Amino acid sequence: MEEEKKKQEAYPAHSKQISEVKEHFQTDLEKGLSSEEAKKRLDEYGPNKLEEGKRVPFIIKLLKQFIEPMVIVLLIAALISFVIFLIKGFTNNANNLPFTANDNTEYIDTIVILAIVIINAFIGAIQEQKAEQSLEALKKLSTPMCTVKRDGKLYSIKSEELVPGDIVILEEGAIIPADLRLTASVDMKSDESSLTGESVPVEKDASEVLADDTVTAEKSNIAFSSCPISYGIGEGIVIGTGMNTEVGKIATMLTAQEDDETPLQKKLAVLSKQLGIICLVIVIVTFLAGMIWNIIRLINSPDGFSWPLFGEETLDMFEESIALAVAAIPEGLSAIVTISLALGVNKMVKVNTIVRKLPSVETLGSVTVVCSDKTGTLTQNRMTVVKVHVDGKTVDANTIKLEENKELSLLVRGMMLCSNASISGDRYGDPTEIALLDHAHLYGIEKEETEKKEEPRIDELPFDSVRKMMSVENRIGDKRIIYTKGALDSILKHTEYIQIDGEVRRITEEDIQKINEASSEMASQAFRVLAFAYRYHEDEERMSEEHLVFVGMVGMIDPERAEAAPAVKMFKQAGIRTVMITGDHKDTAFAIAKNLGIAEDISQCCSGDELNALSEEELRERVKTTNVFARVSPENKVQIVKALKANGNIVSMTGDGVNDAPSLRAADIGIAMGITGTDVAKSAADMVLTDDNFASIEKAVEEGRGIFSNVKKSIFYLLSSNFGEVIVMFLTILLGLPTPLETLQILWINLITDSLPAIALSMDAKEKDIMNRKPRDPKDGIFSHGGFTFTLGYGVVIFIITFIAYLIPGILAFTHSTLSFAPQITETFEASYAGFVELMNIEEVHREATTWAFTVLAMSQIFHMVGMTDIKRSFLHVFKDGNWMLLVSFILGFALQLAVTEFDFLANAFKTTELSWQEWLILAGMASLPLIVHEILAPIFRKKEVQII
Repeated sequence: MEEEKKKQEAYPAHSKQISEVKEHFQTDLEKGLSSEEAKKRLDEYGPNKLEEGKRVPFIIKLLKQFIEPMVIVLLIAALISFVIFLIKGFTNNANNLPFTANDNTEYIDTIVILAIVIINAFIGAIQEQKAEQSLEALKKLSTPMCTVKRDGKLYSIKSEELVPGDIVILEEGAIIPADLRLTASVDMKSDESSLTGESVPVEKDASEVLADDTVTAEKSNIAFSSCPISYGIGEGIVIGTGMNTEVGKIATMLTAQEDDETPLQKKLAVLSKQLGIICLVIVIVTFLAGMIWNIIRLINSPDGFSWPLFGEETLDMFEESIALAVAAIPEGLSAIVTISLALGVNKMVKVNTIVRKLPSVETLGSVTVVCSDKTGTLTQNRMTVVKVHVDGKTVDANTIKLEENKELSLLVRGMMLCSNASISGDRYGDPTEIALLDHAHLYGIEKEETEKKEEPRIDELPFDSVRKMMSVENRIGDKRIIYTKGALDSILKHTEYIQIDGEVRRITEEDIQKINEASSEMASQAFRVLAFAYRYHEDEERMSEEHLVFVGMVGMIDPERAEAAPAVKMFKQAGIRTVMITGDHKDTAFAIAKNLGIAEDISQCCSGDELNALSEEELRERVKTTNVFARVSPENKVQIVKALKANGNIVSMTGDGVNDAPSLRAADIGIAMGITGTDVAKSAADMVLTDDNFASIEKAVEEGRGIFSNVKKSIFYLLSSNFGEVIVMFLTILLGLPTPLETLQILWINLITDSLPAIALSMDAKEKDIMNRKPRDPKDGIFSHGGFTFTLGYGVVIFIITFIAYLIPGILAFTHSTLSFAPQITETFEASYAGFVELMNIEEVHREATTWAFTVLAMSQIFHMVGMTDIKRSFLHVFKDGNWMLLVSFILGFALQLAVTEFDFLANAFKTTELSWQEWLILAGMASLPLIVHEILAPIFRKKEVQII
């Protein structure tokens, strides 16, 4: 809002008489507010709309990407590289020396490093930009126009112009424009499923005065903003507008919620910080060690000692330090993780899950608690007749044949005809009436056809909240019959007779007792009980609901999905706990939870009232043993999720209604329903189930675990290469040898050579036993369970072969080898280590040595990829799994490495030399060592059931 408006005070209108509410809001029930007063209040309280949430500009999100530790190190490296480029340029100019192509390498390094940083920053910022649009979806719920009384007349105005105290007229089909205290209601029902989770329309009664502590779902004299009127008409006083409605409170909770980082994001942030610190320490130590070597060399120089601060040697050390910094940082890591998660998104689609936020793909695999709404997720969201009571017996609805039981035939047809719902074409009407039509449809009986051809309707007595019954009058031949359905106690009050086994007789107290016992038994199983009676009457007789003949009753429930119980069982097997959170009644929730294996005893259930009485600490303890939360408010759902998270759980929350949005946002991963879900719920969620099926969550968790395993595999793979690079760079500098790898060569390996295999690893199929494992401990880091030792071990293997490859050309030259691929040096060097170091500094030898090191390092990654696919199986099984990307990466990796040595323009850029076929064979053999090590370790890991990845 543009300016600060007066805050609307919370007023418990539900616990006040209509006259008190009218007095409080200073309004007139007959005339409404005056136009002048309405304008004054609009200026005072502001428009009836939801406030805008604060948005972070894209440029700020982009700039935030540059404060990551690894990024800072790379930026420093780019800056130093550019400064060296400038210094060399100035030095050459001062000495009138030509500025050759080779002097451009620092400039190229700077550009490449900056390009990497900027690209990664944009990837991160764009990902953040896909932020919540929950508030925008909430705004769409508001109805554009409404009818109000002002100045004693009826006006149709924009809902934004409503103010507290306005008198609003409600009709069937209208959407309630603000929170209202009803002043009049006629057979009014409101669909509050999206707001409270109530699965059937709620009866509204303006005459009721409720207790102060009545929960939202039971405020029968309040009409809530954004809920449609499904039946009847009404009128009410506006008691809350904009952010002061129940929907507004949800919007407030949504804007107050801050997005937590996913487990992977947290782990990568820690890894980034650790690598950044390690990198700085290594660079500083390396630079100092190199400077010491230069000082020693200068002291021993025949020209004597000179301070090397601005000398060529110092600049060389800066260059080597930059190369080491680049080697220590896995530049492609961020992009590879993003690509891996994106590939995971495609896998999720196959299990009916649409991912809205990329990092949530991995989070789902970390889940320890799945909190699920009941209606539509664990259940079918379709009221169904499950039990039938006729002839004094209660049986399953699908066990009696219609033609064998006259009473059942009468009950099925009569209850079907005593309804205003329809299932031909579009389904519409009250859910309980639709259930009766579905029940009749099972026996091949259709309402429209029966009314048209056999029993046309003559008259109707509609349902109302006082009688709690509905009756219709139909004609059968020359007779007229009244069918009546409703609450059992109401039906029995008007019943004189009972029909059992085809015989009609007077109902006795014993009959009534048995009927009530049967009803209580069904109610104890959370069935909604609906009774049925009928009577014949003469043409001249007025339609009446007296002297009824009781036939029976049905028990209805929204039954659990067939796939839900096996999914709950699978979750238990995987060490994941299922918690039901619903706005429905406690008994109903427990009945379903017991059938699904979520709860075994009523003591594992907790109602919203009980929850409100708990302190924060008590709630944290209660959620450890409570698996069912019933009759809860949106605030309660958020409290439950936060309590579970405070206990160290990774929490998934499912929901479909507006009331679920805050808890979806508060959970580590929010999952919305794609079919029944509101736009608000979908906007607040991290992912959406396209089939609204709980079993799909189990499949998505399985995929999530597989995706995390692949991401971890890729990280270990990339870092093993970095460890190898760092060790070889660090050791050669400590030994006083020239740098074994150029900055551009390192960037090539980190970004090109390593990237394709890393992507191939992210496409691996999930392991078959992945759902038999317990969830990962949220406290575990990336390298838990031996991951660091494993990665460092392979890093050492890669270092050894790279270092040996680097030394071989120098050793061959030093020993004057006559091999065709040995550097042929005519000069003679002192047979000492100092002489060997001097030899390695000769450009021809150094270039050959770096080419060998570069080639072995790059090819070793290709062989390492094959072993990383499955650390417990021989590589012979790898290509049988159908991951075609492995073969592509293997072939393309070799081809690319061949290109940088055999094509002149690339060889000049990367400072490599051409290799003979003999050299390629030698280097390929050396590079295969990581795969050989894998073949040795695989049976050991398999036997000991090592679980590193």
